[in-house]
Amino acid sequence: MIGLREGYRWLVEGDTSHTVELQIRDVSRIHFTGGSILLTSRTNPARDEQSLQRVVDTLTTLGVRYLVCIGGDDTTYGAAMIAERTQGRIGVATVPKTIDNDVPLPENAPTFGFETARSVGALIVESLMEDARTTGRWYVAVTMGRKAGALALAMCKSAGATLAVIPEEFHGVNFELSLAVDTIVGAIAKRRSMGHDNGVAVVAEGIVERIDSAALPAGPAIQSDAYGHVSLADIPLGMALRDRVRAALKEIGVAGNVIAKDIGYELRCAKPVPFDTDYTRTLGYGAVRYLLGGGSGALIAITSGRVTPIGLADLLDPATGRIRVRMVDVTTESYQVARSYMIRLEPRDLEEPALSLIAACTKLTASEFKAHFQATVTATALSRPTIQIKT
Repeated sequence: MIGLREGYRWLVEGDTSHTVELQIRDVSRIHFTGGSILLTSRTNPARDEQSLQRVVDTLTTLGVRYLVCIGGDDTTYGAAMIAERTQGRIGVATVPKTIDNDVPLPENAPTFGFETARSVGALIVESLMEDARTTGRWYVAVTMGRKAGALALAMCKSAGATLAVIPEEFHGVNFELSLAVDTIVGAIAKRRSMGHDNGVAVVAEGIVERIDSAALPAGPAIQSDAYGHVSLADIPLGMALRDRVRAALKEIGVAGNVIAKDIGYELRCAKPVPFDTDYTRTLGYGAVRYLLGGGSGALIAITSGRVTPIGLADLLDPATGRIRVRMVDVTTESYQVARSYMIRLEPRDLEEPALSLIAACTKLTASEFKAHFQATVTATALSRPTIQIKT
């Protein structure tokens, strides 16, 4: 068993020296720890034809017969390209790992790492909620989720935060930053009408990819990784939302102490919860069994309690040629429950008697308040699922 240090990084360079032979003593207790004993990198093995061929040649030189790749959609894409190139000469299997929970697994199964990140994140949000109550503050907590808002929503739902703001809830391909700002501002006004001056809004960083970057303040030079993704850590989303929310509150005459908080890297290498410890052992077993059985080119999932290989080619999006991204389905009961517990403006809040009660906490008249927030409420209106009753 050979461990490849930093993932694809040295394979792309044709370097065979950054490997380690793994014995039982090296791995027997790692399921209790976070992080990676082999380290990671953001290296795209299929960035060009030459890189992909060097990866295959290096694996061949190392005598690798089977390759197990552990990671999210980008790692899975690289594995799919290696599997396609080697055509079974090197058996390739992937294990889905990402706290974003955005790999499209069957039966809506979570990716490993997600439940751990949700657990750690929920504890952080709970602490922020208590601090907000104690100090009379509002926190805008931006958390990971490049495209999907699954983690932000799960943290909000598990901790009972005031509201979550995720990209999936905004209709259309792109939207104005002002819609996200007014979603938070509307929540602050509504909660004030209920006698509370504090709260926590959990925001998925992925909203950045659907808003005009010109609406964000200038920050350090923004870099892209090997897969062409903009480094979201370089974009000051939290500060932008904080400043815009403060300005919007002042505009409608509402006093509020708004603080920005990033919840990011501390979620990724936390000690795994028992669910992930259990889950990963089965995934690892399934990957090895699949490869030794002659398989190649599949992602290992678990459906109905059984290991289920899914062809990597079936996970590719025909439009982009990349691995499909699983988004939050805002038509499900799961999202409806999360939304029902949030304090935020809904269509009924723009009608009487709720409208006048909330508007009274601002300097706006009822009609002015409705006109100000109508677009935001419409843009995020909840689509309620139909309950199927079987007889």
